[in-house]
Amino acid sequence: MAPKAEDTVVAPAAKDNEPKKNKKLTKEELEKKKEEEDLTEEDKTLKEELELCVTRLGETQADLYGNALTSMTSLIRASTTSMTSVPKPLKFMIPHFDAMKAAYEKMAAGPVKKQCADVVSVLAMTMSEERECLKYKLLGNTSTEEIELWGHEYVRHLAGEVVNEYNAVEEGADDIVKNQMVNLAKMIVPSQMKHHAEAEACDLLMEVEQLEQLQQYVDESAYNRVCLYLVSCVPYVPDPENTNLLTTALNIFKKFKQFPQAMRLALQLNDKAIVEELFNSCPDPIVQKQLAFMLGRHQFYLELPEEREDYDDLTEIMSNSHLNNHFLNLARELDIMEAKTPDDVYKSHLDNVRPAFGSGAVDSARQNLASSFVNGFINTGFGQDKLLMEDGNKWLYKNKEHGMLSATASIGLVLLWDVDGGLTQIDKYLYSPEDWIKSGALLACGIVNTGVRNECDPALALLSDYVLHSSNVMRLGAIFGLGLAYAGSNRQDVIQLLLPVFADPKSNMEVVGVTALATGLISVGSCNGEVTSTILQTLMEKSEADMKDSYAKYLPLGIGLCYLGKQDAAEATIAALEVIPEPFRQIAVTLVEICAYAGTGNVLKIQQLLHICSEHYEQDKEVVDKSKDKKKDDKKEGEKEKEEKKEDTPLDLSGQQAVAVLGLGLISMGEDIGSDMLIRTLSHLMRYCEPVIRRAVPLALALISVSNPQLPILDTLAKFSHDTDAEVAHNAIFGLGLIGAGTNNARLAAILRQLAQYHAKDQNNLFMVRIAQGLVHLGKGTLTLNPFHSDRTLMSPVAVAGLMSVLVALLDVKTTILGKSHYLLYGLATAMQPRMLVTFDEELRALPVSVRVGQAVDVVGQAGKPKTITGFQTHTTPVLLAHGERAELATEEYIPVTSIMEGFVILKKNPDF
Repeated sequence: MAPKAEDTVVAPAAKDNEPKKNKKLTKEELEKKKEEEDLTEEDKTLKEELELCVTRLGETQADLYGNALTSMTSLIRASTTSMTSVPKPLKFMIPHFDAMKAAYEKMAAGPVKKQCADVVSVLAMTMSEERECLKYKLLGNTSTEEIELWGHEYVRHLAGEVVNEYNAVEEGADDIVKNQMVNLAKMIVPSQMKHHAEAEACDLLMEVEQLEQLQQYVDESAYNRVCLYLVSCVPYVPDPENTNLLTTALNIFKKFKQFPQAMRLALQLNDKAIVEELFNSCPDPIVQKQLAFMLGRHQFYLELPEEREDYDDLTEIMSNSHLNNHFLNLARELDIMEAKTPDDVYKSHLDNVRPAFGSGAVDSARQNLASSFVNGFINTGFGQDKLLMEDGNKWLYKNKEHGMLSATASIGLVLLWDVDGGLTQIDKYLYSPEDWIKSGALLACGIVNTGVRNECDPALALLSDYVLHSSNVMRLGAIFGLGLAYAGSNRQDVIQLLLPVFADPKSNMEVVGVTALATGLISVGSCNGEVTSTILQTLMEKSEADMKDSYAKYLPLGIGLCYLGKQDAAEATIAALEVIPEPFRQIAVTLVEICAYAGTGNVLKIQQLLHICSEHYEQDKEVVDKSKDKKKDDKKEGEKEKEEKKEDTPLDLSGQQAVAVLGLGLISMGEDIGSDMLIRTLSHLMRYCEPVIRRAVPLALALISVSNPQLPILDTLAKFSHDTDAEVAHNAIFGLGLIGAGTNNARLAAILRQLAQYHAKDQNNLFMVRIAQGLVHLGKGTLTLNPFHSDRTLMSPVAVAGLMSVLVALLDVKTTILGKSHYLLYGLATAMQPRMLVTFDEELRALPVSVRVGQAVDVVGQAGKPKTITGFQTHTTPVLLAHGERAELATEEYIPVTSIMEGFVILKKNPDF
């Protein structure tokens, strides 16, 4: 039977070829002929078998269809596919595609017709342009098994067509097609999950807006990869979708009882209710302690019910009261307990500058003030130094009046986090005859309590009496101290204590500004209505002259900090700011807006800020205009409508531009791609823009790379530190300190030592160089100011608020840091955190284990179990982790409770060891 049928197939083909021989063969036919001759025996048989099947389907005998389709199916499925070439069976079927479609049309409905539709759908994958693969699949068998039998290339192709079809449905059209697509997607996903294509499964569900369905398809082996992929997509998707991704990942982690990972996402969502619910639903007391460590590191304070039996333990962990002991343990391990002097950092004996005649031992008050700061920074948290602890008064009186304030406050840095021991040592300065020293001591009390809670509230008890003191000097120390001590706690009692200062007739602009900053720090990211409305009220009452004061910027900053990272929540307040008189209104609105989008990487906001920077306000600079606008025009197209600024009256909005540049850094510091793009944009701004913008550029550069001295940024800032514009130089030097904060970076230290020689005669620049040197050696190289932690996924609002308080001061560097308000530098205290890894056993006793520390590697969507670190060294905990490093246990003996080895980690014994 079979040979006969085969003869019938071949015969017509032979007949067709005869007449063609006398014509010249066309190019295609030549190729075709050549191909046919090249086929191997196997391929020939395959081709003939397939053609036989097609013929069967073309005949009228319906009972043969089933067998023909089955044999065709098995032939197609048996082929092995490679990424580059079409599988042989599909290639041989190309000429028969239309015949197959015709055969399908004439079949009677039933299982055979469905089987035929399946085959046509597979053929359509390589032959058809207009989504026929999908069309025929919907007519065929749509069970998961049926779909995946055709291989992963087919599944991928089908998924792509589902997405295209779903997106092609017009808005408002009936949802039948959409529902069809969703149902088909639900068939495809299980197959992708089974074959380790988790990323594709997530993409498919995201595209058909069914992400919440993902949970049911994820199993024990895949949840980690799925969640890693979802979380890494967050920066690339628009609002509300990004929260949806985080919530989905959080629910998956909850389903598999991965509480520490779920907690990170809850903190990233910044949702108090979810955090509380997670914390209380965790059944394991050890994991709960680990969660408390995480909340403590994020300075996120949960009120626990006092009747819990582990209330004391958990509260103690969450309030960070152990921080000082563990930090000192680390210092003993590393053998760096011995106090350092500013001279150890300056290394001035290496300078080859001969002292000018007669200036052998002149003590300048300015340099002593710098040394006070440096001494505070290098000995931060160690509890001992060589200038202030033995006989502090001797050193304090080497400073001028306002210098005494900062010098005394530096004791707070040296004793950082040591609430019990520290306050007794500061106490004696509270009885000093000098108001400046008293005020400094009050500020020191606040600094000691930064980031550490204590149920006795020593800071509140000590400082509350001085908030409305008759002397404004005393007020400054007390108010700023309270702001630092209770940063991020949103404590109503402390806020109520500070609010009356705004309306008090005795308060000058400096006190009002610092109060706004303090209330902003305390209620950071909480949208506290009381704080914002009070500051708004104050802003409306101030005169034009007050607005020109350099402390006026702190009022909108206070509002901005309340909305830090809250995005749209700030809209209403921004609208309310519209009533302030002109040039200051723009500054205020921009400041609140950049705070609301801090760390989000929001592209639209960045474009808006770049647009602000591209305006020109200085009348005599019209010539530069042309070259600059060209640069900016390729960046913005759809932003032209904002240009209805009043052109006729020369309104000077340059203050707003400085804030906008700072905002560029603040918004894009959250993600690497945004930061890289920004470095290039900032170099344009530096070249073509007004002085006001140039002064802020070094600050923005430093902000995207805090405590991470990347070479390109380091070189750029080193170049600007010699700039002809003094303020650019000051800010660039401070920026150098900020990018190297706490890293002991040798190259940076050398650059700063050269700068100190270069600026030896220039008091202001030298002061900045000294501060930068102090920052680079912050805590003898054990601390970081970087607000991102937990593998750089979580941004600590308190740390960002501290950095912002200093950077806003630097916009007016001459009147603030280089004037009399250098104490604002202590705002950095909220951002100081030890960059260490400490491991505990289940009883919270320190447990030294060996860990591998290396450069973190991004393993999103990689197959198998890729290594997460590269170029590692093995150390014994406690260890220091540099920026971008990751640690993993080097022993099998213990299992970490949390997957992220950073800060304080509890280890459990491995039962299988």
